[in-house]
Amino acid sequence: MTAVSLDGSEPVPAVAPSLPIRKVFAVAIGNALEFYDFLTFSIFAVQIGHCFFPEEASGTALLKTLAFFGAGFGTRPIGGIVLGIYGDRAGRRPAMLLSFLLMGIAIFGLALTPSYAQIGPAAPILLLMFRLLQGFALGGEVGPSTAFLVEAAPAHRRGLYVALQSTTQSVAVAAAGIVGLVLSASLTPDQLDGWGWRVAFLLGAAIVPFGLMLRRRLPETMGPAERAALPPEKRRISPRLIVLGMLMLVMGTVCSYVLIYMTSYAQHSLHLPPTTAFGVAALIGCSLIFGSLPSGVLSDRIGRKPVMLVAALLLLVATLPVFWAMTASPSYLTLYGGTALLSILLGLTGPTLTTITESLPPASRSGTIAMLYAFTIMIFGGSTQVVIQWLVDKYQNPMVPAWYMAGSVVIGLVAILLVDESAPVKTGQV
Repeated sequence: MTAVSLDGSEPVPAVAPSLPIRKVFAVAIGNALEFYDFLTFSIFAVQIGHCFFPEEASGTALLKTLAFFGAGFGTRPIGGIVLGIYGDRAGRRPAMLLSFLLMGIAIFGLALTPSYAQIGPAAPILLLMFRLLQGFALGGEVGPSTAFLVEAAPAHRRGLYVALQSTTQSVAVAAAGIVGLVLSASLTPDQLDGWGWRVAFLLGAAIVPFGLMLRRRLPETMGPAERAALPPEKRRISPRLIVLGMLMLVMGTVCSYVLIYMTSYAQHSLHLPPTTAFGVAALIGCSLIFGSLPSGVLSDRIGRKPVMLVAALLLLVATLPVFWAMTASPSYLTLYGGTALLSILLGLTGPTLTTITESLPPASRSGTIAMLYAFTIMIFGGSTQVVIQWLVDKYQNPMVPAWYMAGSVVIGLVAILLVDESAPVKTGQV
């Protein structure tokens, strides 16, 4: 059995499951590169606002920049539909190649767009166009790559394989934060506003050829049986799974983007210096790693639900006290200690994506997970930072992010309690 490459040449043999981890790492690395570029926009929101909305007040410029950040989520469902279905029909590998190529184009465009001072109103328009393309590409990334990992893994190691994807996303967050930290420590505020943030994007763009090379060498995990036109009963998806899956993703999405928002929150609400703010982004990425990998291993051994339940409960208990400590005594100690704790606990909820993906029929796995993830991200990821910033400005209450985050965790806990266990160790698949 064979799979056709993105350009229609160079047939690649499809493989049975149980792909070596070094090959799976190639998928995870590509995913990490895309998330680095995507998240860099959020981390440098303050500086991008100064560049493209220079005549606005500080809070208004930040709000507009975050709105542009949210606009990228609007095209994620379109990317999920188009590239997710493409991944079910043509194969996981071609879809992953195409999404990565589009991301590269968007990142180069973002990095090289002239400022408002140079070309006037055309600058934010171009910024928005590249941001929309960026969202389309990332929307089409999650479905094919997650389906690939589930299909490539031995049944008893699916949690670990998918955790590698979450782990490399965390590495991407850490890398973006470290780049921001180095740039903010090395450059003056004017230099950071003028061109320093562009360097961060160009560093990600420079790795695009490397990511394409890695993905072109991957085999295909979807065989002819999955490509064939199957009867409806073979493609049927439980509405209950869709609803519960989306609710679990709401928790992960809101919590993730609240944590990513901490870079702007530390500067705007806690009035901490940029060096401290960028440092927290790197810390969040590193802390997520300490949660995501153990969660994958544990979920393979004792099941997905026990790991998710304990992690979500601890996250709910910790959220309000952590934010209270940060607002009562703003410092790098409270900021770093609190966000590290929340990040580790969030990382431990990682089996969510594994649970949803392995419960879906292979013939429609890529498209379904892509659309489910993209629509959830569009609604809640795209709005989280804008809504939080608006509420903080309106009520002058820095505890707003804590209540918003805690509410999402309650929603996720209900879904985790109701969802069926999918781990092979519990269902007898191994």
